[in-house]
Amino acid sequence: MRKLVGVVLLMICLIAPVSSVQADSLWVDSSSAANLFTDHRAHAVGDVITILISEASSASRTGDASNQKQSKVSVDAGAGLFTFVEPVSAGNSDSFKSSGSINNKNNVSGRITVKVTEVQPNGQLVISGTQTIKQNSDIQKITISGVIRAEDVRSDNTVLSSAVADAQLKVEGKGPLSRKQRQGLLTQVFNFVF
Repeated sequence: MRKLVGVVLLMICLIAPVSSVQADSLWVDSSSAANLFTDHRAHAVGDVITILISEASSASRTGDASNQKQSKVSVDAGAGLFTFVEPVSAGNSDSFKSSGSINNKNNVSGRITVKVTEVQPNGQLVISGTQTIKQNSDIQKITISGVIRAEDVRSDNTVLSSAVADAQLKVEGKGPLSRKQRQGLLTQVFNFVF
């Protein structure tokens, strides 16, 4: 009886369809991390790069203007038929003077991670990214775009903002704080009119 049960089990195992079993590994040989000697710096579309923003700008301008004009007209007494004309003289003097100055200083520092959106034929990387920070009711939005050389990407995937060509850096804010920093409507109207 035991032999019969053993033969039946053997037949069932041989006749039954065999399903294939595969093991999937967490390690993928085709990934960029597979080779310890691979350069892991960003170089393709979709790669991310951290831009280290450290920008300072200052501008000053001083202007002075002045204008002065004088005119004098006189008419002598009339002679002959024009004896009725009395001697007349008139004069005008006008002067204008103004001065003004502007001093502007801006400092922006921070870190923003952007994506490579295009690789140009010469190997330069076009980057673009936006970071939005919401704190209480204030929203601050930092946007940067430009072109970087692949050689300027450091081993930790960072680039200084001074190495970004055609850089466009925008820092915009919305919320109660930015509204308080704007001039009032009446002041804006007076500035426009005068």
